[in-house]
Amino acid sequence: MNKFLLALLVSAGSLSVFAQDEVTEKEIESHIKFLTLEKNGGRYPGTKANKRVVKYIIKDFKSSGIQAFETGYKQPFEAKLRVAEGEPEKPLASTCNVIGFIEGNDPELKNEYIVLGAHYDHLGLGGPSSKSDKKNAIHFGADDNASGTAALLEISEKLAAHKDELKRSVIFIAFGAEEQGLLGSKYFTEHPLVPLENIKLMINMDMVGRLNDKKQVYMGGAGTFPGGVDFMKDLGVSLGLNPGVHAGGVGGSDHVSFYKKGISVLGMHTGGHPQYHTPEDTLEFINLPGEKMVCEYIFQTILKKASSAEELYFINQD
Repeated sequence: MNKFLLALLVSAGSLSVFAQDEVTEKEIESHIKFLTLEKNGGRYPGTKANKRVVKYIIKDFKSSGIQAFETGYKQPFEAKLRVAEGEPEKPLASTCNVIGFIEGNDPELKNEYIVLGAHYDHLGLGGPSSKSDKKNAIHFGADDNASGTAALLEISEKLAAHKDELKRSVIFIAFGAEEQGLLGSKYFTEHPLVPLENIKLMINMDMVGRLNDKKQVYMGGAGTFPGGVDFMKDLGVSLGLNPGVHAGGVGGSDHVSFYKKGISVLGMHTGGHPQYHTPEDTLEFINLPGEKMVCEYIFQTILKKASSAEELYFINQD
């Protein structure tokens, strides 16, 4: 009998880990800590460190119950790496997007998709995009964009725990080679795993770890879907945030690739800072309670839109 009860307890514990119904500061910190390890060397495309990060993301997707498409979790592509003016071109780097999904429950709406994305790569040892005078120094990229990758893993896990509420399907994408020119998102939109016209909203998280004392969360693209500006303002305020909501202002991260294809987008971030694209963008500056609030905001956005039958369509903001 004791062994039987023990087995039940172990089973219950496994289920709670499988789809945890809570975003925690501890897990956000743990994800960012791994992503910014010295051995991961700034998560530069084509490196062993980059592949190590990909394995980490896949393992987390699996443990949360995020499904793979028929082609698997990896969407490989070749990335052309940026070089400084006058320098010779580098060989193409083999990297990938990491993709999973939760299928919706409505017989018709499950064929519509909301995409949640964040790029997992960074600058490696610097290069032409660095803002630092330091040469060959690891650019850890805690906010840019270990914070967004950690949010992607935490939100996907919480949505998996609420999968029975979803009418629409939700796709999760950790993009590769964003810092090289939005290459991962461009590749996905040119080689989509579902029809692009069935993607009704794409939410991108790029630098969401530095919520300030005024609790300001910024976003562009809220006017690209019906009622988006008021919806994002009201929801943010209800969660104790101070949302800076822009109808247009689509910005310069991976959501741009989707917007150019006529897909509604939200580009989410918590603002710039002096450590941007320098080796000093480290875990110590991350506001963990703040990132948890941002995760809840984005989780609620997806849950409300994916569990509703309201029509979602693209509104051009150019």
